Amino acid sequence: MSPRQCDVVVVGAGFGGLYALYELRALGLSVVVLEAGPDVGGTWFWNRYPGARCDVESVDYSYSFSPELEQEWRWTSRYATQPEILSYLRHVAERFDLRRNIQFDTRVTEAHFDDGTFRWTVRTDTGDTISSRFCVMATGCLSTAQVPDLPGKDSYRGNVYHTGTWPGPVGFEGQAVGVIGTGSSGIQVIPQVAAQAEHLYVFQRTPNFSTPANDQPLDPEIVREVKAGYAARRALAQDSPGALPLPRPTIAPDDVDADERYAVMERAWEVGGNSMQVTFKNLLIDQATNDVVAEFMRSKIRQKVKDPATAERLCPKDHPFGSKRVCKDTDYYETFNRPNVTLVDLRSEPIVALHQSGIATTKADYQLNSLVFATGFDAMTGTLLKIDILGRDGTRLVDEWDGGPQTYLGLMVAGFPNLFLVTGPGSPSVLTNMVAAIEQHIRWIARCIDDVDTRGYATIEARREAQVNWVTEANKVAEQTLYTKANSWYIGANVVGKPKVFMPYVGGFDRYRRICEEVTASGYRGFIRSPADADASALAHAAPGGRLPAGDDHGQRPNR
Repeated sequence: MSPRQCDVVVVGAGFGGLYALYELRALGLSVVVLEAGPDVGGTWFWNRYPGARCDVESVDYSYSFSPELEQEWRWTSRYATQPEILSYLRHVAERFDLRRNIQFDTRVTEAHFDDGTFRWTVRTDTGDTISSRFCVMATGCLSTAQVPDLPGKDSYRGNVYHTGTWPGPVGFEGQAVGVIGTGSSGIQVIPQVAAQAEHLYVFQRTPNFSTPANDQPLDPEIVREVKAGYAARRALAQDSPGALPLPRPTIAPDDVDADERYAVMERAWEVGGNSMQVTFKNLLIDQATNDVVAEFMRSKIRQKVKDPATAERLCPKDHPFGSKRVCKDTDYYETFNRPNVTLVDLRSEPIVALHQSGIATTKADYQLNSLVFATGFDAMTGTLLKIDILGRDGTRLVDEWDGGPQTYLGLMVAGFPNLFLVTGPGSPSVLTNMVAAIEQHIRWIARCIDDVDTRGYATIEARREAQVNWVTEANKVAEQTLYTKANSWYIGANVVGKPKVFMPYVGGFDRYRRICEEVTASGYRGFIRSPADADASALAHAAPGGRLPAGDDHGQRPNR
C-alpha cells in the first residue's frame, strides 16, 4: 500500500501541535497531526493529578495569535488548573476546526528521510505510513514520564501512579500513601493527597524552593483591564527574558539598606507567583545577590513549618535560588504540620528497596497502600529520542545526540533536512512562558517553510558549523550564570545515563527572538537551502558562518 501523502506531518497535539496546524494550514499546506493520546492537550491531557496547575498566570499562559480568542475566553483563576487548560485547548481545537486534521491514539515510531525523494517517511504504532515534505516535532519538553529504576520496583503490589500519566480521579481515603519526589508536581500533589490519606509519607531526596501561588478567582475588573490592554501586555512579554510581562529589576541588595532590602522581598512574597524572581537584578548571575534571596526563602520555610528539624530538611541548601525551576504552591509547607504527614529524608536514610507492601530504607520499613511517583520527566530530549529518526545517509538522531543534544537555535539539526523542532534543546523553552516560546517557534517555522516553497527550494537544514557555534555560544552563556551550579533536569541529572549537558538557552527570550529575526533577515544565516538537484549534504558542511559557496544564487529563485 502506498504511503499517505501530505506536505507536513506534525507530531503532537498540545499547544505546539495545535498552533502549528493552524499556521501551516493557513499557508495552504496539507497537514497531518499525529497524537499519541485520545484527545488534544499534550502534557495538559496526561498531567491530571490532583492539584495540577500552571505556574504561569493564566492570562499569559494562552495563545496570542487570535485577538478574538483572547477576548472571548474567560479564565476563572489567577493560575489555571489542568482541567481548565485542557478545556481551553479543546475550545481552540473546535473554534478553529482543527480536529479534522488530527489522528488520535497514534504514536509515531519512525521518521526517516529519503535522500532521493527529499521526503520524510513517518510510521506509527497503528501501522500507518505517511510521506511528507516537512516534519515538525511538537512533542513537548515535558512529555516522557521518568520513573527511577529502584531496586525491587516490580515487587511492589500496591497501587502505583505517576503524576505525568495520571489515570483520572483517584481516591486515597483510609490509605497509607507514599509520594516520591518534591519537584513541581510533587509540591502540587502532596497537599491534595495529605488531605485524603490516613497517612502520607513524603520521600524527599532534594528540597526545592517554592513560592506561594496566592491563587485566587480572577476579579472581573482585572479581566477587563487585561483584555483591554492585551496588545501592550503581549509586547512587554516579547521583550522580556522570560516571555512574561514582569518588570525588570533595577536594584541590587547592596543598593538599599537592610530594611528596604527585606521590604522588597516581603512585597514579592505577598504578591506570590513569579515575583520573587524579579526582586533584584543579576539574581542568577551574582552569587551574593542570590544568597540574600535564598536565605529569605529559607526563613519563610522555617516560619511556616512548626517542627524545626522538619523545616531544616525542607530548606534547599545545595543549589542557588532559581537555578532549578521555582515551584509555586498552595499550602505545601503547611502540609508538614499535619499529624498524618511524615517527611522521609532520603539523604539520611536512602531507599534500600521496594518490596511487596512498601518501601524499605536504611532506617525503617514503610507499609504503603499506594505509591505516587512525582519524579518528573526525561525532559526536552526523551520523547524525540524514543522515535527512530534517521536523517541524511541514514544518520541516526540518537547517535548524533549521544554526547548531548546538538541543534542550531533549538530549531533544526545538521544532517536532518526539513525536520523542525518546537522549543527544542538550545532554545529558551522551559526557562520561559512556554506558550510564548511555542508561538515564536511556530511562526518562525511557518515563515521558513513558506520561504522554501516560495523560492522553489527542496530542503533547508542547519549548517554543521553554525550548529557547533550555536552550541558553543549557548554553553558559554550558561556558564556565566548560576544555573550550572544545580543538579537539575535542565542538565538531565534526573535520568541515569543521560549526558549531563545544560539544554535550554539562558540568554533570555528577548535576546533569542532577536537572534532568530536577524537570522531570517540575513537570508537564513547558518542554514542551507537547496534545490532538488543540489548536493546539499556537501553544502551543509561548507561555507563557514552561514555564508554560501561561490556561485550559489541564494537571493534568486532556483529552477523547480
